Amino acid sequence: MKKTVCVIGLGYVGLPIAVRSVEKGYDVIGYELSKEKVDMINKGKSPIEEKYLDDNMQKFPVKASTDEKVIKKADITLICVPTPVDEFYNPDLSPVIGATEAIIRNLKKGSLVVLESTVNPGVSEEVLKPMFEAAGYKVGTDVFIAHCPERINPGDPKWNVSNIPRVVGSFDKKGLDAAVEYYRNITTGEVRPMKSIREAEAVKILENSFRDINLAFVNEVARSFNILGIDVKDVIAGSATKPFGFMPFYPSCGVGGHCIPVDPYYLIERAKKAGFDHKFLRLSREINNSMPVYAVELLKDALNEVKLPLNGTAVGIMGVAYKANIDDVRESPAVKIMELVKKGGAKMNVFDPHIPKSSNVKTLEEILKKSTALVIATDHNEFKLIDPKLFKKHGIKVIIDGRNCLDKNAIKKLGIVYKGIGR
Repeated sequence: MKKTVCVIGLGYVGLPIAVRSVEKGYDVIGYELSKEKVDMINKGKSPIEEKYLDDNMQKFPVKASTDEKVIKKADITLICVPTPVDEFYNPDLSPVIGATEAIIRNLKKGSLVVLESTVNPGVSEEVLKPMFEAAGYKVGTDVFIAHCPERINPGDPKWNVSNIPRVVGSFDKKGLDAAVEYYRNITTGEVRPMKSIREAEAVKILENSFRDINLAFVNEVARSFNILGIDVKDVIAGSATKPFGFMPFYPSCGVGGHCIPVDPYYLIERAKKAGFDHKFLRLSREINNSMPVYAVELLKDALNEVKLPLNGTAVGIMGVAYKANIDDVRESPAVKIMELVKKGGAKMNVFDPHIPKSSNVKTLEEILKKSTALVIATDHNEFKLIDPKLFKKHGIKVIIDGRNCLDKNAIKKLGIVYKGIGR
């Protein structure tokens, strides 16, 4: 019998897995609070920029609804809602709790509930399971709970929901077997069962904390090398020739996205409650959070070289998305850079070809024409392909290359002040 899957949250995680589940033969219903998203999805249009969705949404349409009662039909329910932090970096589990409450109100007995949202170790045991039990459901009999931490890399041409390996944990063998079967049906990648649900929760936190720590290290090295007159990009290329014991990470004007700047805080705060202080993780977050400020300091220094103040100068911010060639602004360092530039009194122009609604100029030519200084906050292909002579033609005096994606030497030869992150 064909099983019905309900995906709660049709964003960067939920929508691709919903489409993939349709592709693999499941009946799929999406539950989403945003009526605008639901209307677009029901018309076969993706509300987000993602190649897998562009290629497959029309072929494998998802039925979406704002009515939580659609959960009643589900044999498998996936929770794919955000797990943000507040302004003080405290984890906010309210979207997960809200989704769980909706499931409890509409639970089909004997169904599988999979939490995909990234959480700290212990959330399934300490939050989800008690909620079901308080409602009178026995976990392992009336409902089966599993955790399969989402893995998605927006804009990646190789890895998507159809082939990324996954890990799964559950409270019991029946729940684990059901979750493993589902994920093995929808991905060609390895699906690894974990010994416990807590281990599965810890996997994603470890992955992203590892990246955050290494990015913090290379960002700090870049700032050191800038003072020492060493080009960090060349040094990384040299170090990467070693075939073992080295993995290249690259500095930038900040770390963005929904995972790396957020997930470490879930581990930091949960460990603190257990009496452990993650000093290394806290320092990494501090360094990476400081990079937008550093980029604006570079801008001020570069403007001083051409005897211009930040106040009153026309500054073009090129890119709002947190990474290249996508339309995702979650935790984007560009947002902080724009706040600081605006606070400094600059006349700010913003252009992102992937996010027109976040731009106040319409074309690349317009931002070059209207700006005296540029900050490359996102390394979109459209920016990397610019002929440096265009900068000179439009009278650009200063370029802050926050992604180290431009030709430094070609720009400097034109008499333009160039500053990269560690270059």
